[in-house]
Amino acid sequence: MTRIIAGAARGHSLAVPKSGTRPTSDRVREAMFSSLESLLDLGGIAVLDLYAGSGALAFEALSRGASTAVLVEQSKSAANVLRANAELLARVAREQGRRTVTSRIAQNSVSSFLRTPPGQLFELVFIDPPYELGEPELTEALDALVPHLAPEAVVVIERGSRSPAPVVPESFEALRRKSYGETIVYSYEASPVEESDDEKSQA
Repeated sequence: MTRIIAGAARGHSLAVPKSGTRPTSDRVREAMFSSLESLLDLGGIAVLDLYAGSGALAFEALSRGASTAVLVEQSKSAANVLRANAELLARVAREQGRRTVTSRIAQNSVSSFLRTPPGQLFELVFIDPPYELGEPELTEALDALVPHLAPEAVVVIERGSRSPAPVVPESFEALRRKSYGETIVYSYEASPVEESDDEKSQA
């Protein structure tokens, strides 16, 4: 069972796809958010969850104060589970008379989603790909992510302990690396990308 650990929807259970996903354990999520909340204020931010699976990371952020989340998941069955979980979060917010919680499920591949011109910028990004995802594919996704990031956005990458450290864009500054058994969580801050002299002259 996967549940919301803290915030407005604390204790509510989330549906999990029957196969093909690997939800972050409650223990790892609790430690991850304890670390995150020392790095940034979750209140009112926009969250992007790539390879979303059950959406536990994005929905935890929404429960703790984030205002919007976009969850990207290619699997149709997993996307249907995400929609059910999104409705749960919205219903809890309505019942409590709290702020509006907005979730959008993008049933698409991560590469296709990131090739689309940004509709909004995100302050927090979760990347929890299948452990078998190749390093070149992850590096390509991280490079494509840059235009979607707000200044000083925090990017959290979850990988297996046997996987090498991610190859990140030059604009990423390493913040923390934490091991939780077979899982390693890397946190980065994305610095604003400076315009080249050519871009400045065209402005």
